[in-house]
Amino acid sequence: MPTNEPTPTTATPATPTAATATASTAATRTPITAATPTPSTDRPAHAAGAGRFSLGGDLPVARMGFGAMRLPAPDWHGPAGDPDRAVDVLRRAVGLGVDHIDTAWFYFFRDLSANALIRRALHPYPDDLVIATKVGPGRTYDGDWLPSAGPAELTAAVHRTLRELGRDHLDLVYLRALPSDGPLSERFGTLAELRDQGLIRHLGVSNMSAEQLAEARRIAPVSAVQNHFSLTHRKSDDVLDVCAHDGIAFVPFFPLGGLGALDLATLRSIADRHAATPAQVMLAGLLALSPVMLPIPGTSSPAHLEENIAATALRLTPEDLTALTTGLPTT
Repeated sequence: MPTNEPTPTTATPATPTAATATASTAATRTPITAATPTPSTDRPAHAAGAGRFSLGGDLPVARMGFGAMRLPAPDWHGPAGDPDRAVDVLRRAVGLGVDHIDTAWFYFFRDLSANALIRRALHPYPDDLVIATKVGPGRTYDGDWLPSAGPAELTAAVHRTLRELGRDHLDLVYLRALPSDGPLSERFGTLAELRDQGLIRHLGVSNMSAEQLAEARRIAPVSAVQNHFSLTHRKSDDVLDVCAHDGIAFVPFFPLGGLGALDLATLRSIADRHAATPAQVMLAGLLALSPVMLPIPGTSSPAHLEENIAATALRLTPEDLTALTTGLPTT
């Protein structure tokens, strides 16, 4: 293995027979395979109910994480969220075993930012809490997106994030790409230099193709990839295959984003059989897809948070998983 490649890591499954992924071809999606059903208990759900994964080989986290994007506001243009409720959600998430929180300095609405909420809720941070963040295109105070960031802007974004979170280093920093971005060497190289200075522990990439991932890995080790992905939005199957093969975390954003080709009646039928919600079925299906899959569903609702975490205890049958993949009804 080349010296600039990360040492492959593996997830710890929830059970010895937890799902694993197999490589897909250009014509075939990665199949979902079932985990062994487990008996229900009266214990509250825990974020590590679907196992753990070691980010970068030295940061073990529960496979179910939390995304902070929706805490400042339900969407980019408001209205503003309730900061007290956001703080309660963050503290409850950690109480339910979440030790992987995803944020970004551009997750804000007006004067309310995800980073400030995280600091208010959780600082001083638990020793085992991993906070991942993203840098790339910035936003104006009014929420408009700015052009792609260069080395100076990326460096400023890292230092801004350190100040906002109240930390002396960042656990994981993703470089987020735009379709118009050119070669990665200068920008990802800038983050690699900040890592060498001790300001960043691990590097990731976001919104990138398999070719861009390969380019980034020629510059510095990549510990995680964060792309748009769900059971019905699988344009990054080839990226997932690389991650599964090489032990790189695959962190899907918008994991519940839209039903697409998935038959709603099928989804509801599966959910009803398991006394679960459709969202829980979709999250459980993602967790079954690959042991490197680390969903980060976000919410500002305590009830939705607990619903999402409870999906880690849901064990779907092979027939369920086939139906989720193909959209066909089950018997």
